[in-house]
Amino acid sequence: MQARERIRACPVCGALTEQTPCAICADPRRDASLICVVERAVDILSIEKAGSFRGRYHVLGGKLSPLNGVEPEDLKIAELEQRLAAEPAREIVVALPSDVEGDATSYYLARRLAGRAVRVTRIAHGLPAGSGIEFADELTLSRALEGRRDLEPGS
Repeated sequence: MQARERIRACPVCGALTEQTPCAICADPRRDASLICVVERAVDILSIEKAGSFRGRYHVLGGKLSPLNGVEPEDLKIAELEQRLAAEPAREIVVALPSDVEGDATSYYLARRLAGRAVRVTRIAHGLPAGSGIEFADELTLSRALEGRRDLEPGS
């Protein structure tokens, strides 16, 4: 019960934390111009365990799924846009699962962020199709982050 009262979502990125902002957002050594977009807060732990990403994060809180009633306004996409307006980034790394909903959400984000002065990339598909980030080992995640590429809208 005590943990439930102390842990909350970081107001900046959405990570689960006891402090405001979270340790990652508060760390001046992290590259604030590099933002990794993840589906869930627990995905941050998997990427951090790989040890190769030195930017910051943004938790969407899900992925697009019209069949399940999850539309863009149900995700924290508007918050990401507000964040980009307040603190410009040079790159958005989309780290969503390589399933149908993850792909749809990734391409939707690329289209929605097109026209901004920000590079939108997606982690390489070193993860098994239909699987989540939490099932990947550290080496696979490191290679996926290193092999990311531009995410072109409409391609």
